[in-house]
Order: sequence, then C-alpha cells, then structure tokens
Amino acid sequence: MFFVFNKQKIITYFVSLLTVLALFFVAGNLKKEEVVETSAGNEKLLPIYNVETKEKKVALTMNCAWNDSDIDKILEILKNNDVQITFFMVGDWIDKYEEQVKKIYDAGNEIANHGNNHKHVNNLSYEENVQEIKLANEKIKNITGIENKLYRTPYGEYNNTAIKAAKDSGMITIQWSLDTLDYTGLTGEEMWKRLEGKLKPGDIILSHNGTEHTADSLDMLIKNIKKEGFEIVKISDLIYKENYEININGTQIKKEK
Repeated sequence: MFFVFNKQKIITYFVSLLTVLALFFVAGNLKKEEVVETSAGNEKLLPIYNVETKEKKVALTMNCAWNDSDIDKILEILKNNDVQITFFMVGDWIDKYEEQVKKIYDAGNEIANHGNNHKHVNNLSYEENVQEIKLANEKIKNITGIENKLYRTPYGEYNNTAIKAAKDSGMITIQWSLDTLDYTGLTGEEMWKRLEGKLKPGDIILSHNGTEHTADSLDMLIKNIKKEGFEIVKISDLIYKENYEININGTQIKKEK
C-alpha cells in the first residue's frame, strides 16, 4: 500500500513536470514567432533628429506656416549676427509671401520643404505624400532656382509611408532634437531655459516665425548659443549628404569607409 501510494505520487509529479516543460516550450516558440514576425520587413524608418559630430555646430531652423509679419525683423537680426539658418516653408505660405521668400533666400538663408498644405501626413497615402512634397519643391525652385533636398513633415508627424515617400522623392527628412516651444507663447527667457545646458554638437533646434516672441527673442537666443561656444549653421552645413546611417535614436552617423 505504501509502495502504490508513492508510485502514484511519483507519476503525478512526473506528469506535472512534463506539463510545465511543455508550456515553457510552447511559450518560447510563440515568443520566437512574434519576434520573427515583427522584424520581417517592418523596420521603423526615421528622420534625422540630430547629427553625430565633434564640431561644435548646431542648426537653427524656422518653420514658416502662418503669417509674415516678423520676417523683416528676423532677417535683420540674422544679418546683424552674421548667421544664416534653414527656413522650412509650407507651399501655401510660399504662394502668399513670394517676396518674403526671395528676401530670405537672397540673404543667404536656406529654403526647405515643409509640405504643400501642412497636412497630417500619417493620414495620407504614399502617392499623396509624394504629391505634397513635389508641389512645394516646385514652388521653391520657381523662386530660388534650387533643387531642394530637405523636407520636414508638418506637425512633426511621420510614419514609414511618409518617410519612404520623401526618400523616393530624393529628399532627406529632418526632425529636431531641441524645441523652443515658441509657438506656445513662451518668452525669450523661457525659450532659453529649454536650450541652456542641453546644447550638444549636432543638435537641430526648432523655432517658428509668426509667433508672439520669436522675433523679439531671436537676438538673445543667438548670442547665448554663441556664448556656449557653438556655431549656428544651416542644415545642409550640418548633415552628411551620403555614406551615413540613422540609428534608433534618429542620430545621423557617418559610416566608416
């Protein structure tokens, strides 16, 4: 009786052990299948958020989508500080303020693409994304004569479709690593607090024209950035044009030859 009891107990333990091992095996296979499925052709495409460089350079960028009331003042400040920056312009803005676009370009600044109608690109098809890029580029070329290669998606939104549409259109998509939040009505001092102590070589700074305080704070921001030992450059003078990769953090890295 004692032997039968222990035999039954041993069998029960053995069956339980086999069951646990089987469950682990199934779970492991399921997990492996999920990883394979996720990594099969579903790579996340990214824009450039910043650039890996040892040079103390940062790019100041300005989105143009609203009005032109502060453009003359902005251009005066840039000239007085001997700085040229990159303006990302919406096609509709270019239509309204063609003369201002010419002034910006003639002052040595860079004109780049911010979409034709400032649409939510994640809601657009591949073809619609391509069309938004193409139309804005045509408007830039008509004024500057330049084949623009720089693109920033409206609202900072993007998905694989939008990034692929840009790449297939010969464009380099640019995001940002530091945001002044000027469009929220912050004062210049508040904007600087967002940058102070955070600036790194290769950073890309976002600002906007047509806000409450961008123009009257720009001189101070530029001077403070320079005091930190940084040179302010255009995007095209910061990024690598070829032989590069973008890591999972959106940092553009020069490939080793």
